[in-house]
Amino acid sequence: MSFRSLSFQRCLQTFVASSFNSKDKTHRYFSSNPAFPLQQPRKASYKIYSEDENGEMEWEKLGFGPVSTDFMYSMKCCEDGNFVQGNLTHHGNIEFSPFAAVLNYGQGIIEGLKVNRKENGGLLLFRPDQHALRMKMGAQRMCMPSPSIHQFIHAVKQTALANIRWVPPPGKGSLYIRPLLIGSGPVLRVGPAPEYMFLTYASPVGNYFKVLLYLNDKQLILTSNEIELYGLLIKLQGRTPLSLYVEEEEVRAFSGGVGGVKSVSNYGPVLKALVRAKSLGFSDVLYLDSVSKKYLEEVSASNIFTLKGNVISTPPTSGTILPGITRKSIIEIALGLGFQVEERYISVHELTEADEVFCTGTAVGVAAVGSVTYRGTRFEFKVGENTVCQALGSILVGIQTGLIEDKEEWIINIH
Repeated sequence: MSFRSLSFQRCLQTFVASSFNSKDKTHRYFSSNPAFPLQQPRKASYKIYSEDENGEMEWEKLGFGPVSTDFMYSMKCCEDGNFVQGNLTHHGNIEFSPFAAVLNYGQGIIEGLKVNRKENGGLLLFRPDQHALRMKMGAQRMCMPSPSIHQFIHAVKQTALANIRWVPPPGKGSLYIRPLLIGSGPVLRVGPAPEYMFLTYASPVGNYFKVLLYLNDKQLILTSNEIELYGLLIKLQGRTPLSLYVEEEEVRAFSGGVGGVKSVSNYGPVLKALVRAKSLGFSDVLYLDSVSKKYLEEVSASNIFTLKGNVISTPPTSGTILPGITRKSIIEIALGLGFQVEERYISVHELTEADEVFCTGTAVGVAAVGSVTYRGTRFEFKVGENTVCQALGSILVGIQTGLIEDKEEWIINIH
């Protein structure tokens, strides 16, 4: 990888260019009227539309929450363990037995990836093959069949194209695609389901940690003096540095468990600690290992990195930590920029010497950590301009949005 030719200043300039004006304001989306011919999803009708046809969407207010779009894609597994050709249907509730394995025993795997819009209206998908491979790995751990890589990518593409009018304009957000693999067949005694369903659906999203201020449904516009007065650190793209709380009582994962896969059962157990941390004013929770409660593992839904000098460190994915696709990409970008990257156990006490700390994930992107609180002591880190976190994030976003050349063939153009 030859990222060395990109200067640090150029990286930062790329990050600043977050407000893009589309020159081509005409795009296509699949019409919801008439409905899709379910047996021939590729032959569905579409029409030309202008940007203002989805004018009711206030993209600037977009956070990270469920927004019902037009269509979803689904397919079921045959008795031979293979998935049959799927279909697009209107977005809506799904129906299956209350005995379903996913409801009773948590037999399910999720994924998450984003579609970004280019300035010319084109749609870009970032490393979907890696997400497909991770789902297959998770499915094996959960005794489930999984769609092939081709089927996975095809489903994601169809979902994105069917919901194209929900892809935010450049610089306003992304269309988040959620692939979901569940044991839909009925079981009573503990065991694998007799039937499986694979779904992909979508929601437009903004910043995962975005906080907007409103008064009487009007967004507050604060001057720099007012920002300083209220103690708010307002960053580009609505970002604020994260404040993490180190959790010592609850654990996220343990050796031999399923912490290293995106099982649906992984996320419920973090809610208690997350709600408690947020009630205390923290952004998220930083978990320690379950044995010694000494080494950093993960944040609730993202990987963690530290920086000291020219060395970037992150915990190893040794079974309790999810092998993030964004994590993998940032490691490769950092190596290309000449940083030394270490995958090793990081003691919580090393936070006292770190220059920067940041989180990575499909949902969060690359998020700077401003502080970590451990046993009542608050450790603060460098954030903002001229940081390594900002440079790495700007390169990643540049590749994902087509502003930086994709030399590694990470991007798939789907429109």
